[in-house]
Amino acid sequence: MTPLLPHRFLKGIGRDTVLALHAAGARVVAVSRTQADLDSLVRECPGIEPVCVDLGDWEATERALGGVGPVDLLVNNAGVALLQPFLEVTKEACDTSFNVNLRAVIQVSQIVARDLIARGARGAIVNVSSQASQRALTNHSVYSSTKGALDMLTKSMALELGPHKIRVNAVNPTVVMTPMGQANWSDPHKAKTILNRIPLGKFAEVENVVDAILFLLSDRSGMTTGSTMPVDGGFLAT
Repeated sequence: MTPLLPHRFLKGIGRDTVLALHAAGARVVAVSRTQADLDSLVRECPGIEPVCVDLGDWEATERALGGVGPVDLLVNNAGVALLQPFLEVTKEACDTSFNVNLRAVIQVSQIVARDLIARGARGAIVNVSSQASQRALTNHSVYSSTKGALDMLTKSMALELGPHKIRVNAVNPTVVMTPMGQANWSDPHKAKTILNRIPLGKFAEVENVVDAILFLLSDRSGMTTGSTMPVDGGFLAT
């Protein structure tokens, strides 16, 4: 099985997912806009196929990924979080957020799904969403909107691709303790506003999200499609 993993910056969830799939014996194609991240990954895991492209650029993505394959598993992890108060939201933030968080998922998934259908092969796609898709958070209006749209896209893809034996699911993490998560939520006062709403009383670790992704890619979730799986310590239950 060959998984394709598009990321904007190959760190945190994306990097650890690549490492886990490589360790499981998969041939992995890793996509990032950052060549240095890809170079570091290849040094650590020889055999990974790196593709450097900005997924916000439709034409460049088509050129870079049009010949990649065959791909059986896809993890859409590329994303940006441009946080602004609603009254200060800019056109640039809207365009960049929707281009990367939603449009790129559509494009990359089309490339993979068309090839799967042409080969008559089964496949699985996992979209990395967020708890912010289902709960309003201050300064997250654009980010939450992209993730809410991603959740519905996941369901629509599952409906249309299911007859072709392609499953599509999403994972919806809370704050994850990646380097970015640690930087953005290191302020105890800010962190407390979210932690107080998480029954388990803690943020997610990267491996919690990676484990959920691997489950949804595997045959162990063979009857699961169109789902949005919280990895949130109970945040969405409150």
